[in-house]
Amino acid sequence: MLELPPNSLPGSAMLSLVTPPRDRADLLTRREWLRAGAIGLGGLTLPQLLTQRARAGAPRAKAKSVIIFGLVGGPAQHDTWDPKPDAPAEIRGPFGTVASRTVGLRVGELMPETAKLTDKLAVLRAVVTNDNAHSSSGYQMLTGVPHAPLNQESATPKPPNNAPSLGAIVRYLRPAAGQLPSAVTLPEHIWNDGNFPWPGQDAGVLGRRHDPWLIHCDPDDARFKIGALAPPDEVPAARLSARRGLLAGLDRTSAAGAHEVYDASARKAFELVSSGAARAAFDLHREPDKLRERYGRSRFAQSCLLARRLVEAGVSLVQVNWTRIPKLENQGGWDTHSKHNESAKAFLMPMMDRAFSALVTDLDARGLLDETLVVWFGEFGRTPRFNGNGGRDHWGHAFSLALAGGGVRGGTVYGATDKHAAYPADGRVEPRDLIATVLHLLGFEPDAELRDAENRPFPASRGSVIRAIL
Repeated sequence: MLELPPNSLPGSAMLSLVTPPRDRADLLTRREWLRAGAIGLGGLTLPQLLTQRARAGAPRAKAKSVIIFGLVGGPAQHDTWDPKPDAPAEIRGPFGTVASRTVGLRVGELMPETAKLTDKLAVLRAVVTNDNAHSSSGYQMLTGVPHAPLNQESATPKPPNNAPSLGAIVRYLRPAAGQLPSAVTLPEHIWNDGNFPWPGQDAGVLGRRHDPWLIHCDPDDARFKIGALAPPDEVPAARLSARRGLLAGLDRTSAAGAHEVYDASARKAFELVSSGAARAAFDLHREPDKLRERYGRSRFAQSCLLARRLVEAGVSLVQVNWTRIPKLENQGGWDTHSKHNESAKAFLMPMMDRAFSALVTDLDARGLLDETLVVWFGEFGRTPRFNGNGGRDHWGHAFSLALAGGGVRGGTVYGATDKHAAYPADGRVEPRDLIATVLHLLGFEPDAELRDAENRPFPASRGSVIRAIL
């Protein structure tokens, strides 16, 4: 794998580049019709594309892209989608509720902007991992496969917990059309204290060539640019061309297959460096200041805006991970073991509400929401009762998620919990069901056959599509 080093500026980014598969056919989208006439889909003619699509036999897609709005750390169901106003104070907390656009649905009072958009949302109130550890519950949410064993904190990527992430599955099933990959992760990987990366963020058994691109960046930085997408000043076009020729020479002398991943990565790097269209997708300076303010000026919020630009450019899945803010309580994250209410009110909920409502509204205004699925996502919820430090601890026995656009039936609520939002009472959903539903909306069979690096088949998901929200 070729890693392009970040530019020296604080807002630069690093890309880990791998090549997409070539033996899977993409779906024919309206955007692709335009590309077919304009740029030939990176070399494919329209008849070739139609032939590939027919050979694939894929079902009709509702969504063309997915944005994972990742509130990693664990948002509380009580403050968001499943408030319990009639519960005792030690359960419900200090916050009230607010009416939403959906009849009968009241949400936490700290998400007033999101409450105005519930006619576009489907809420899942009884999601379950039965896992109370960030990394192992997160692995299950990202892959649809329970970690072995459950409740293992600071787990790292290694067998047998090497199922592919949803992003990797999408890369496998839908090769990129053009200069950008079909799955991207922003603005950093997910990690536990000590920089222990969660398992389930890469391609696992599918092989590194299907890893989502991980782009470390800070789109809120005034000098933000993707350094890897621009050749260094000291490398003029002639020298770049010479380096391209050197790579071709190495190709002819290398052992067959010995440098497959490196070769594919290097080729993609040269394509990106020379592609103005790819660089343009990352250029947030093209966005009006008013819109950037609407999202909020934070690393996470501006990454959400960047995600919108990437799906416009043809990326099929963008995962945006919440990033810590060290100067704030609980490191500015959702893992609120102390002063939960203070953190929720001061910054967590306002930042989330602002960015999420801006993303959904922006997509809708551009006519993209119907074809873009947005998944409001966390690895688990928080305990029904507060601890002695005024915090809520980890809780994977019942929590809430929400989905918008991309074929989802807005104004729906599926599932219910008991009077304390502690356990499912109805409509239980497991992560594998969420994965199956996302794949279905993208036009894939949820149990589509994948093959690992040893060519052994396994299904993309063993879950059931949540048809009640479609």
